Amino acid sequence: MRAIALTMTMLLLAACSTDPQLMNLSTNRSGPDEFAILPTKPLTMPPDLNVLPTPTPGGSNITDPTPEADAVAALGGNPGQLAAQGIGSADAALVAYSSRLGRDPAIRLTTAQEDLQWRQRHSRRALEVIARTDVYYRAYDPMTLDSWAEQERWRPTGVQMPAAPPRESRGNADAIAAQRAEDRSPILSGD
Repeated sequence: MRAIALTMTMLLLAACSTDPQLMNLSTNRSGPDEFAILPTKPLTMPPDLNVLPTPTPGGSNITDPTPEADAVAALGGNPGQLAAQGIGSADAALVAYSSRLGRDPAIRLTTAQEDLQWRQRHSRRALEVIARTDVYYRAYDPMTLDSWAEQERWRPTGVQMPAAPPRESRGNADAIAAQRAEDRSPILSGD
């Protein structure tokens, strides 16, 4: 009887959770993050002391670790672009065209609030909290695009879909043989 009462109490308490987290990402560790430790750059004497930046409280130092910039430089990119603010010249026309009907500067805040409300309405259930299961896909299932339905919607329009596999792709030879010839033919760039 005590076990049943204890189980019911745990279920009731778990059902009262207001945690909108959908993914179970807890690590159950209290130790330090080993990826947060970054080595400093070696101290070197610059050839000209006049090129040193003026010291500012809270500012950066030449020997401060910059892992993102180092990775960009190692891959052949320009680390100076990481500090670039605003819209790049290559994307200016795209942004101008996409914002021709007006745009909300606070759209990210709006969508973040709407997503939080959605997650609170579709949060984890009592047994999911106890079992520590992932409910991300169940919560966002109404927003998921049905690829097969979209394929059938676009097929009559003549749009070629080279990456669309047959619905029964697990070795069902009848379904593969029943495909139309144009679905099986490769799409060439000259078509």
